[in-house]
Amino acid sequence: MAAPQNIIRVTLKRYFDKIRNEKIKKVILQALPFWLASLLTGVIAVLYTWLFQFAENGAVYLYRQAHWHLFILTPACFLLSVWMVRQFSPYAKGSGIPQVTAAIELSSPKGNLLVDQLLNLRIIVVKIISSCIMALGGGIIGREGPTIQIAGSVFRKVNRWLPGWWPKISKRNMIMTGAAAGLAAAFNTPLGGIVFAMEELTKTHISFYKTAIFSAVIIAGLTAQSILGPYLYLGYPDVNHLSFSVFLVVILVAIVCGLFSSVMCKLILRIIKWKTSLQSNWKVILYVTCCGLFVAGMGYFTDHRSLNSGKELMTELLFTSDKYTHWYTPLLRMAGSVFSFTTGAAGGVFAPALSSGATIGSVFSGWLELSGPNSNIVMLAGMVAFLTGITRSPFTSAILVLEMTDGHHVIFHLMLAAMVSNLVAYFIDRHSFYDHIKVQYIKELAHQEDQAINSSK
Repeated sequence: MAAPQNIIRVTLKRYFDKIRNEKIKKVILQALPFWLASLLTGVIAVLYTWLFQFAENGAVYLYRQAHWHLFILTPACFLLSVWMVRQFSPYAKGSGIPQVTAAIELSSPKGNLLVDQLLNLRIIVVKIISSCIMALGGGIIGREGPTIQIAGSVFRKVNRWLPGWWPKISKRNMIMTGAAAGLAAAFNTPLGGIVFAMEELTKTHISFYKTAIFSAVIIAGLTAQSILGPYLYLGYPDVNHLSFSVFLVVILVAIVCGLFSSVMCKLILRIIKWKTSLQSNWKVILYVTCCGLFVAGMGYFTDHRSLNSGKELMTELLFTSDKYTHWYTPLLRMAGSVFSFTTGAAGGVFAPALSSGATIGSVFSGWLELSGPNSNIVMLAGMVAFLTGITRSPFTSAILVLEMTDGHHVIFHLMLAAMVSNLVAYFIDRHSFYDHIKVQYIKELAHQEDQAINSSK
């Protein structure tokens, strides 16, 4: 007969083994949805990148065949893109980041229906098609913000598909993780995705969801890399042998970028507010057509580099001996971004913001006759500063550009530009561009909900 202490020992061992196995099972079951959604995000991000690049290349090809094509193609693409959004998925318009932040704020049992309007499968399809049509027409938009909303929709849908017996996963954390994975896959910047989630999407301490966000960013990024291959968004610009005095130019460019970016955002918000007062669809059609004609005129009277996201322009400035642009190039880039974004079609401002900042840095480099490496760092600082002025996320902006160029040894230049720009933009408007649009979405959804309740009574 076994001793009582042996029986107790065996019983306790079985009990703790069972607890350990249940915890392991729960951890695995909770991680699987994040892994699956991250894998899907990486694949969709790559497909979206190919389609968007194909559309931009198509715009350049048509431009080179005959410049006057733009005056037909661009307005037609703008109108078709806007019609798609208005007809099939109104919340697929614009960048996508405000929709994600609004969804995070509304994530609760009572807000499920509202979140489903901001993140769903239809938005993924409409977002991709609408933005690609805009790119074909030469629209000054980017795919990075849309990728974030697409990723948020993927993670949201995977979470909704889980059966009732599955361990519960926070809907808010799922969306935040999806957004971070989307940014990492779009730019191939895993650290930027993590910082973006902490700085832009939530004020919750990262310890609550650090494992999920780290694994999601890694899986989404590796999926994209396995298909596209390892790459940097902008490559390896020469930023060696910098003069110490270039810090002064960095500060000057950051001040200008912070001022111009925040003013541009206020202009966009005012135009959007004015557009909501338009009662007639014909007035909206007329405005979108005028926007398309303006962008077409930009390309016709300058060159094809005035069109699209601006990545080709940034690459040429950073990697060729032609470092300087005309004084009006940044103004055209900003104006084109304003008229493309305010149409109501799908498309983000991340890449156009980077190109606007790069051209501002290029103009100052030409005026001051800086060397190649000094011009490069000033342009990179301009990219960080302009993006910071829009997002008010200085750390995210600096880390993104750092990872896009492998410029770890110039982190102080980039952080200086980000902090100066953030301070300047704060004096123009205390709230970021995305915060303003997020509030509009939340108010709009609340109004729709109130109308639905009143009509049911």
